[in-house]
Amino acid sequence: MADTSTQSIQVHAPVSRVAAVICDFARYPEWAESIKKVEVLEEYEDGYAAQVRFQIDATVLVDEYTLEYAYADDLSRIEWSLVEPSKTQRSQEGSYDLVESADGGTTVTYTLAVDLAIGMLGMFRRKAEKMIMDTALKELKRRVESLPAA
Repeated sequence: MADTSTQSIQVHAPVSRVAAVICDFARYPEWAESIKKVEVLEEYEDGYAAQVRFQIDATVLVDEYTLEYAYADDLSRIEWSLVEPSKTQRSQEGSYDLVESADGGTTVTYTLAVDLAIGMLGMFRRKAEKMIMDTALKELKRRVESLPAA
């Protein structure tokens, strides 16, 4: 059974810019350190990715898996689920919720539930989840804020 973890971060950019970075899967290897290769396998009619294959190398965890994505019409929520089990994951469900702040920035809330196919003590698992989420949010923030304002 997968436990759900949630973390948030404030990004100094509008929702549209944050969503654009999240949806630009091909560029993930440029800014997400553990992601080594990304391939968009299917797209919806509107051009957004429907299925994306990832190759990751997070030192202690090396894996290849495919996620299926769904999007809110205004891109305020981007969610995904694991298409089929991988060598390290039985399931994965996640989402980014993007809420515009009064100052024009965006609060990004990242929710993730992963059921690992490999054994890991609860204490180590929670520490790994926190590190993965913390890194993902900080890398996203750094990428979005480094881009020129549109």
